[in-house]
Formats: sequence, structure tokens, C-alpha cells
Amino acid sequence: MGGGHHHHVTPGSEPKKDQDLQSIKDARIPLAWRDTCSHILVDLNKCRRDTWWNPNKCSHERHLYEECEYNSYLQRVEAKVQEDKIMKSN
Repeated sequence: MGGGHHHHVTPGSEPKKDQDLQSIKDARIPLAWRDTCSHILVDLNKCRRDTWWNPNKCSHERHLYEECEYNSYLQRVEAKVQEDKIMKSN
């Protein structure tokens, strides 16, 4: 099995290492949820609050956040594969 993941990435769902920490803090995102997708969680939680957590609302923001988390997972898996290749060659 090769390493070629062909997952389509929805624009706006890309994990970002460089986060706006002040906006995350201002949005009161708990430390446990601060990761490469926090920038999307800020918007998702604002939408949730604005709609009184209506489960029929914010589906676009929720999809972006869930896809971002998945893409972040794929990046970590690929980084581990590369790390294992390097360790094996030493």
C-alpha cells in the first residue's frame, strides 16, 4: 500500500499550524481543544451560540471542523510514516 492519500480537501478545512492565539483565547476555547483546527472551532462555536445550539444549524461549519480534524490526523499519520522510514534507514 502506497502513501498516496487522495482525499479531497474542502476549501477552508485546512489545518493551520500558525493559529491566532488571541482570538482562540477570546473565544474561550478550552486548552484541550486548541489544535491546528481551532480557527474553525471559533467560528463553529460562535454559530452554535448564535443559534442556541440548534442541531439543524451550523452544519457547514461543523463539516469544515470535522474535515479539518480528519486532515490533521492524516498529516500526523504521514509524518509518522516518514519518521519510520528515516529511523529504518539509520
